[in-house]
Amino acid sequence: MTAPSIAQKLAAEAIGAALLLAAIVGSGILAVNLADGNAAVALLANSSTVGAILVVLVVIFGPVSGAHFNPAVTLAFLIRQEIGAKAALMYVTAQILGAVAGVLLAHAMFELPYVQIGAQARTGPGQFIGEIVATFGLLATIFGAIAYRSESVPGLVGLYIAAAIWFTSSTCFANPAVTIARTITDTFVGIRPIDAPAFVVAQLAAAALAAFAAHWLFPAPPVDDLKAFDSETGMKT
Repeated sequence: MTAPSIAQKLAAEAIGAALLLAAIVGSGILAVNLADGNAAVALLANSSTVGAILVVLVVIFGPVSGAHFNPAVTLAFLIRQEIGAKAALMYVTAQILGAVAGVLLAHAMFELPYVQIGAQARTGPGQFIGEIVATFGLLATIFGAIAYRSESVPGLVGLYIAAAIWFTSSTCFANPAVTIARTITDTFVGIRPIDAPAFVVAQLAAAALAAFAAHWLFPAPPVDDLKAFDSETGMKT
């Protein structure tokens, strides 16, 4: 089978991020509409939807791009020298653009104003710590699964995120692209733009920490797909 092209890899990252955000925002909107004021029921519907869509997205796009959909994941692979800097920058750009498009798509489906300003306050040291825990755990899940049971990555990622939405104080954003995109939705899953930078800092710091921890805990995984990607861009892994 021919290795996916650069365009195919970037499209997979953008489409995957878009569908992820459409699921996050869309399920949040519908959950609130149907939960009759019960926030726990709304969160249960949202978390199960997000976990399920992640399993699907990682399965279908993993063979194409590695299914990062997340600048924190891409940063961790960059630190581990499993993706080149140029490739990582293109991945992150595609992820953010796709995530924003996914929010706009969710708004369009539910006939809401396309661009809104997030009003949900998510601030304080507890939330910051929550994002560190959420992101570190996500990266540990990915690297541990790759090292020992690579076929289980989709299921474990979906289960981890569904669980972390409940056990972290921040409800587990764990993704800078998701955080940025959720600043433009004033719905159940939104975040105030003023609160987003702290989330992103926590996520990136946790990703770096997880990359070094995983290097010690788990052996490096095979990176044939990423090497193929970087060879097309002139970058070494």
